[in-house]
Amino acid sequence: MKEVLKVEGLTKSFKLSKKQQKLENTDTKIKTAVKGLSFSAFEGEIFGLLGPNGAGKTTTLRMLATLIKPDSGDAFINGTSVVKEPEKVREKMGFLTSELKLEEFFTPNFLYDFFSDMHKIPDDVREKRKEELFKKFGIDKFAEVKTANLSTGMKQKTSLVVSVAHDPDIIIFDEPTNGLDVITAKVVTDFLLELKAQGKTIIVSTHIFSLVEKICDRAGIIIDGEMILCDRIDSLTKEKNLEDLFFELYFQRKGGDI
Repeated sequence: MKEVLKVEGLTKSFKLSKKQQKLENTDTKIKTAVKGLSFSAFEGEIFGLLGPNGAGKTTTLRMLATLIKPDSGDAFINGTSVVKEPEKVREKMGFLTSELKLEEFFTPNFLYDFFSDMHKIPDDVREKRKEELFKKFGIDKFAEVKTANLSTGMKQKTSLVVSVAHDPDIIIFDEPTNGLDVITAKVVTDFLLELKAQGKTIIVSTHIFSLVEKICDRAGIIIDGEMILCDRIDSLTKEKNLEDLFFELYFQRKGGDI
């Protein structure tokens, strides 16, 4: 299989404010969110990044998406460095996160065109892809409705389609089904499987075990910013389900404390 993403020793630390120190019950002023993380993802594969809140999943994805720079290490998208060539990486990548807040004054139609123009998509290509995606997700009926008046599910769908307006080779989804109703969640997961069938590389960050078992080919378990285990799903679940495996590793790491 062709290696599309290669992550090599990513490390990232943050300074903690006094308030953050109090919330985390620590005197430490520096928190290392990601510690020497390495893994690969391949063409036509869905790779799951599994871990609890605060494990370093979102920080990892933000580094891959070139939104923040690692303290050390690097990652490569088809050989392009996220550290040295972030602009080229953005051309190849789509990134959907709950932190993507759509301007509520604008409509899905305007937002899709805006993101397409950012990626310099030709008008004819833009219109054809927009028609297909809007119809698939039922956005066509709400294309001229301001985002402020859309349901939570429709906002999520709009965020998704604008994130892939440029038809990227690799797509990163941070908690793609978080907060969605079951119908919208199914639409999103079905779309991820469609992208996989098209040969796209999908990176999914989540804490939902069933989602990883259902759609992922391989997964990495992250605890305290470190990759504890990484393998194919069928290998990870050979002797026990993913949830049981995760908690076994988690309690080993934490010494039995939750």
